[in-house]
Amino acid sequence: MPLLIRESEFKKLFTQNLPMIDVRAPEEFEHGAFPNAVNLPLLSDSQRHKIGKKYKNAGKDAAIKLGNELVCGEGKAQRLHNWREFLQANPSGAVYCFRGGLRSQTAQQWLADLDVDVPLVDGGYKALRRYLISTVEAAAANANFMIIGGKTGSAKTHLLNALNYSVDLEGLANHRGSAFGKRIQGQPSQIDFENQLAIALLKLPFEKAQKVFLEDESRSIGSMSIPKEFHDKMTASPIAMLEETMEARVETIYKDYIYSNFQDFQNDNAEAAQENFSDFLLGSLQRIQRRLGAEKFTELHTTMEQALTLNDPAESEALHRQWIERLLTDYYDPMYEYQMNKKLDRVIYRGNREEFLAWASHINKDR
Repeated sequence: MPLLIRESEFKKLFTQNLPMIDVRAPEEFEHGAFPNAVNLPLLSDSQRHKIGKKYKNAGKDAAIKLGNELVCGEGKAQRLHNWREFLQANPSGAVYCFRGGLRSQTAQQWLADLDVDVPLVDGGYKALRRYLISTVEAAAANANFMIIGGKTGSAKTHLLNALNYSVDLEGLANHRGSAFGKRIQGQPSQIDFENQLAIALLKLPFEKAQKVFLEDESRSIGSMSIPKEFHDKMTASPIAMLEETMEARVETIYKDYIYSNFQDFQNDNAEAAQENFSDFLLGSLQRIQRRLGAEKFTELHTTMEQALTLNDPAESEALHRQWIERLLTDYYDPMYEYQMNKKLDRVIYRGNREEFLAWASHINKDR
């Protein structure tokens, strides 16, 4: 009787980060996968397409025959070596393909022939993906959300990560959620973002939380879209406002968007860091040129360029702080106040970081 991981065990797979071998082709894995899975494919992309065409034209038996011809000898030995090496390092590992069918069954059988037992995920990637989608839907239907609002630079994300039962949507999307929010590492695929959201909810676990804390977000975070039912629930949930001084907000933005981002560029390519960071910052400003208007854009662009070209660190920092404050005052704050006026009936709390943490500590206290 083959080892099988059924749906009742899927939660454990994700909450305990149990390792999995994904034997789908690389292009399938790239389209969407799970954070605890590694791609060790049975078939290459080209082999998969050839076998798929054979299946369509000549049926299953012909496709299996072609597969055995394509994956044999050294190719088969290499695959077995990769799988065995992974399972030796991860003895609790499992294997899956798209539907839990021929590819994962083949891998399981080949390993069994070598006296290596590995459980197969019932229903494969498709079943796991369906389970995670249903998790997000269940959270949208049954969880109680508390939305953290606040003007740009209020350090909402930092506060969120200091709270129990919180989900950092911007962290999952690898984007800070504004025109300047792009991260050097890039964003995940939409499917990977949704999968990570579901796994984060499972790990809370959301069913036990009196409130699940989330940051006030538009539905789009960079190129990612928050699932509609989930975002609809967010827009109908109470808001707790984080209120900080302009000085504190400028400090937060300088640290997160200038200092921290520049460090990322340096770590990626030290020689080209200054040029790449300048292109990133000026390009981000360019994206909101139309909404700023010609005069404000020109002023901000000039100050930003000066800050980026000065050799004296103190003078450069002072100019960065200057354009940050001007951008907040003339652009982000009026835009946020306009949006918040539509949500005032949902605001149930206001306070700075220390006050907020003291207030929030009584929520989920016994959970």
